[in-house]
Amino acid sequence: MDPDDNVCLCFRVSQRKIVNFLKREKPRVPSQVSECLSAGTGCQWCVPFLKKLFDQWERGQEPNLPISPESYAQRRSAYHKSGKRDDAAELGE
Repeated sequence: MDPDDNVCLCFRVSQRKIVNFLKREKPRVPSQVSECLSAGTGCQWCVPFLKKLFDQWERGQEPNLPISPESYAQRRSAYHKSGKRDDAAELGE
């Protein structure tokens, strides 16, 4: 994803906003990322992605999601239709 691509599609929260939130606010647990414009509190699709960004940041890495916005949106659509997650696919692994 590019920095300005949305991770939270419900509330249109970009990867850039989340990364800046992590650096500025230094949350102690992944769930605190929801304080960034309510990311992850809508359909819940992006929660594993928020956790991944948090984990990368916590390890001192530059947070980034290795998935295209198109693939991300397609997988979110499939999640909404089936109600099931494919964790490996979600995280771009």
